[in-house]
Amino acid sequence: MVFLTAEWRDLVMLNYVVEPKTLEGLVPAGTELDFHEGRTFVSIVGFHFLDTRIFGLRFPRHTDFEEINLRFYVRRREGELWRRGVVFVRELVPRRVIAFLARMVYGEPYIALPMNHLVEKTGMKLRARYNWKYAGRWNSLEAVVSGEAAVVEPGSEEEFITEHYWGYTAARKSVMEYQVEHPRWRVWRAESATLDCQVAELYGERFVDSVSVRPSSAFIADGSNVVVHYRRKLPLPFA
Repeated sequence: MVFLTAEWRDLVMLNYVVEPKTLEGLVPAGTELDFHEGRTFVSIVGFHFLDTRIFGLRFPRHTDFEEINLRFYVRRREGELWRRGVVFVRELVPRRVIAFLARMVYGEPYIALPMNHLVEKTGMKLRARYNWKYAGRWNSLEAVVSGEAAVVEPGSEEEFITEHYWGYTAARKSVMEYQVEHPRWRVWRAESATLDCQVAELYGERFVDSVSVRPSSAFIADGSNVVVHYRRKLPLPFA
């Protein structure tokens, strides 16, 4: 069953290597951390929702909005295949109704905050910036790129970050799984990227050291239409 359709556009993605012990207690039961070349990552991602529909319906003033999230990467075996997915530490949106629905339906850790964004194109240069206000202070995430976007290279860090098509959340003493469908995105590697964020207050002290250094990679993905399927409760005990 399809829960949500939308466009996700101008995704700014800053990716940081994280020690597995940093994520202890956050990995949902039945999943395990996913690694790329022996390393696991957290990403801070900002992007723009467009033409959002819930069960096919458009709701006034709730179709176009920003999201900022902190996420990490897991996988779960289903039969002979691995399902590669993401777990969100926290997700920020500017609409209280959106945050409420996501918490109720998916158990996702959404909160509503004042937000805005700026996407500027000057010649071959693209700048995307997302801003959010927390506890009276504005935070921001920004990347600058130039040239043409390219399809991600097989085996690259960009492929690892963008090619996770499942979501997992531990809520109400159970684990929920849902599928996200979208085509492969094209990306621009960032010439510069900045993060000004109240990391400890928003995400917890455990993430401060990991995201206080230069990111392992930073890029902007062009985005696409997406389909988010309705969640299902995973059976217990896990296989």
